[in-house]
Amino acid sequence: MKNSASKAIITIVSMLTASAAWAQGTTGDSGGSSIVLYSLISVAVLVFFFIVVQVSDSLLVIESKQSGAAASGANFSLFPSWKELFAPRLPEYLQHKPMTILKRGHDILLVGEAAKVVDTGITAKTYAVQPVNFIGISPIPKMLVEEGAEVKAGDPLFQDKIRPEIQWVSPVSGEVIAINRGEKRAITSVVILADKEMKYRKLSSFDLEGGTREELVTYLLDAGAWPLIRQRPFDVMADTDEAPRDIFISTFDTAPLAPDLSFVVEGKEEAFQKGLDVLGKLTTGKVHLGLDGRGKQAPSKAFTEAKGVELHYFHGQHPVGNVGIQIHHTKPIGAGDKVWTLGVQEVIMLGRLFTEGRYNAERIIAVTGAELKEPKYVHTYMGAKVGDLIDGNLSNDHVRLISGDVLSGAKKTAEDFLDFHDDQLTVVEEGDDLTVFGWLLPSLNTPSISKTFPSAFLPKIKFRAETNTHGEKRAFVVTGTYEKVLPMDIHPQDLFKSILVGDFERMEGLGIYELIEEDVALCEFVCVSKQPIQHILREGLDMMREQS
Repeated sequence: MKNSASKAIITIVSMLTASAAWAQGTTGDSGGSSIVLYSLISVAVLVFFFIVVQVSDSLLVIESKQSGAAASGANFSLFPSWKELFAPRLPEYLQHKPMTILKRGHDILLVGEAAKVVDTGITAKTYAVQPVNFIGISPIPKMLVEEGAEVKAGDPLFQDKIRPEIQWVSPVSGEVIAINRGEKRAITSVVILADKEMKYRKLSSFDLEGGTREELVTYLLDAGAWPLIRQRPFDVMADTDEAPRDIFISTFDTAPLAPDLSFVVEGKEEAFQKGLDVLGKLTTGKVHLGLDGRGKQAPSKAFTEAKGVELHYFHGQHPVGNVGIQIHHTKPIGAGDKVWTLGVQEVIMLGRLFTEGRYNAERIIAVTGAELKEPKYVHTYMGAKVGDLIDGNLSNDHVRLISGDVLSGAKKTAEDFLDFHDDQLTVVEEGDDLTVFGWLLPSLNTPSISKTFPSAFLPKIKFRAETNTHGEKRAFVVTGTYEKVLPMDIHPQDLFKSILVGDFERMEGLGIYELIEEDVALCEFVCVSKQPIQHILREGLDMMREQS
């Protein structure tokens, strides 16, 4: 850097000398030549001063990075950055907060958002725990109960044959009325007919301050709380023998019609903080909270004033609320890393083990969609029967029921049950009709990022969702659309193609460890080739997991 500055100064002096000689040789006017000479000297001094300041500024920035001071995100340069000059004015609650602004993504605004009122009058009659919701366990777990058995909430139902210390417990008290099986006799669900008055298995107390991590793990396993925790890479059951590098929790969801988690956590602040305290004892690293930095109002104080955690604010379009995106921009997953993730309601359940001394599987579910007479939040328990939650609330029968959101949720029938981790039920129109001329028609009810649809120019318009794919599967071509909606430093198109050909080295090098299905759901939505992107990714993750 010093050599470059010296060369620049020598060049300036040479130019100055040559210009002065030219001026004296051509004008013959000593006054005119003096003005030219002094002007060039002034320019040279200014350029020299500018070079010195730039060199000093660069050295200051380098020193701040080497000392680790720049890790906080502060700008140690003498000059403001372009982002600081042209960034929009932030609300008061975001001033001087660690903030990540993502430019890529896409919000899909749908009609049918749940009104922020909890209906406590809706109660499901039956509930289920479904082994198929958990990746990496034996498809035929060891049953600990039989049909007809009476259980309390928190009583063990079955355990994993591979890791028998992990067991699943009943979310409610009542009678086990069915143990359903699928292909190769794999157990698909254990169904419980709930009592009108809930009874709980009483748990022993645990000294969180005095107990060791190993004792805490044993306590959580016995309480049946271990399935609440998910591990990346692969989105599998958490390892009981190895502490995670870090634990991540996203406190907001940007998927279409997703529940407002600041509303959900109201009245449960104590349990949420206790859950964070528990998680802090389970990791050798940090517990990271991803907070919503998009609104004018601050998120719930349960999130902004959480103790013992590291807060990170995020601003952008979907999938900015996905915990995988937040991990990537906070502390990416490398080869050999293991991190844990939980949802807000899982953290609350974890905390209730210690504040209430019982396995309390209560859930606030957002029942959403334009095909409902009244989209709303309902109070129920984990794994509730889908049909019971929408009984008498459908505006028509030609609908699709989805456990989760429209991008990454699972198709259900009225006789099925919400998946274990889901806190949203979406009802949309079944799109089984044929569209004449397809994309040639100027439809305003087709959400798309393609400029062939007028809706692409109306980012604030809300759509009435339906399931028509508007095209069939076709050649897997390079379009660049994935990169527009996936705010991660990876090459998704190359990654998906490397999965299809089974290239393990390229899969690892292209960042497969950082992804699960929900992270690429938006890629599937914008895919002009109509490829099953989420299914392709899961195949790749399973291949890599088998090799690890």
